[in-house]
Amino acid sequence: MLDVLIVSLGSTGGLRAVDDELLASLTRAGARVDLARAKPPPRMRTLMLTDLAWALAARRAAREALAREQARAVVYSTTTAALLWPRPGAIRFDALAAANRPGRHGLWQRPLERRRLREATLLLPQSEGALVERACGKGGVRAPGKGGVHRKTRFEHGGVLVVPVPVEPSRRDTLPPGERDIAVITYAANPRKKGLDLLLAAWEKVRRPGEELWVAGVSEGELRAQGFVLPAQAVRVVGSLPGEQYRALLCRARVYACAARREDYGIAQLEALADGCLLVTVPSPGPYVALAPARELDPRLVGEDLGTGLRTALDYPLPDYAARALAAIAPYRRDAVDGLVARELVARLS
Repeated sequence: MLDVLIVSLGSTGGLRAVDDELLASLTRAGARVDLARAKPPPRMRTLMLTDLAWALAARRAAREALAREQARAVVYSTTTAALLWPRPGAIRFDALAAANRPGRHGLWQRPLERRRLREATLLLPQSEGALVERACGKGGVRAPGKGGVHRKTRFEHGGVLVVPVPVEPSRRDTLPPGERDIAVITYAANPRKKGLDLLLAAWEKVRRPGEELWVAGVSEGELRAQGFVLPAQAVRVVGSLPGEQYRALLCRARVYACAARREDYGIAQLEALADGCLLVTVPSPGPYVALAPARELDPRLVGEDLGTGLRTALDYPLPDYAARALAAIAPYRRDAVDGLVARELVARLS
């Protein structure tokens, strides 16, 4: 019998990487773990239908895995994966549908999510912000009390354990030598949500000759199809890259820029800090774990005036920023997360 079955929605590369990290961490803690990944459904026209298709795919994956081998505990990765679950389990999430599926986009998801959160054996948010974003509302959990301990709410039937997503600096011995020759980089797999139009407008105003903004996670064709106009000689679109190639670009970049209209977790920003980039960001709503460290590292680089932040980072960087950034992300390093998984998560799931 398995100790843990992880039901992975895996609808994005980021989600797949997050689930692989949890699988590896539980395995290092001595648990017998398997991962059931949903098969991608056909593309749908609306978010409501898209979530339904993915929830059905996750249920099929869970049923097939449980038919092969029973598991003492099931962890559903994202609330969407848990919406149509075949049996109750723990739910891991970076954000709730109550927050990121407003209005008609979440008509059926939000009430079912509230039910699943009540029925879950354990809630595994990736950050404190994922819990408090909807503080005391219909879909929310109250803010932490003194000492960071959450006051009990109706969603805490099985308890809550915050398990961050681990992030590590790139291995320098696998990277080509050289200076940081990329002025600014950003990741824009969902260009509208990531506010790429806002970033492009700011960049066009403040860039200097020879400086380029590199855009990863999306192709030039996709951007043009969505109506984006790319300034000539100012922007380079590199598309979707394997993880190692993307991280190699981070190690060449001086600045990582974020203009997201909403940020659920922000693993890309943590990776940028790990690899020595200065983080210039707007104060995006959402759990956004890198926002507080960014403010502490250099408050000049956090604000609505993205252009000023970019020029400040490029022209007047703090010399010790990279070293302090590594210290700031210590709670998100793999050793720290592995310790939490071994000490608490395995016992909670057994």
